[in-house]
Amino acid sequence: MAADHLSPKFAALADPTRRAILARLALGESSVTELAEPFDMSMPAISKHLKVLEHAGLIARGREAQWRPCRIEPQALKDVNEWLEEYRRLWEQRLDRLEDYLRKLQSKAPKEKKRGRKK
Repeated sequence: MAADHLSPKFAALADPTRRAILARLALGESSVTELAEPFDMSMPAISKHLKVLEHAGLIARGREAQWRPCRIEPQALKDVNEWLEEYRRLWEQRLDRLEDYLRKLQSKAPKEKKRGRKK
């Protein structure tokens, strides 16, 4: 059985704070302090969120002197997108078939006679 590399990613993405952090990192590298600014939570709480994201492979943290920049890992999100894309295609095909079927039903339906009042 292949290693399950998607579960940690989906678990990390399930939290709105972590999704907000990723959205911020999509704009470019940021320090932990910059990432924490919009949230009403402690630095240890932010650090825990970052650890979850890092463990899932969604972000990487660097070290440049005292600055510890965080950056998004696009390949990890690409893996998630590819998995989702398979299901998007599947559902589009199913909905297209349903639409075709409904069109056939409508074209075979007997035409209703218009009832109007005679003058």
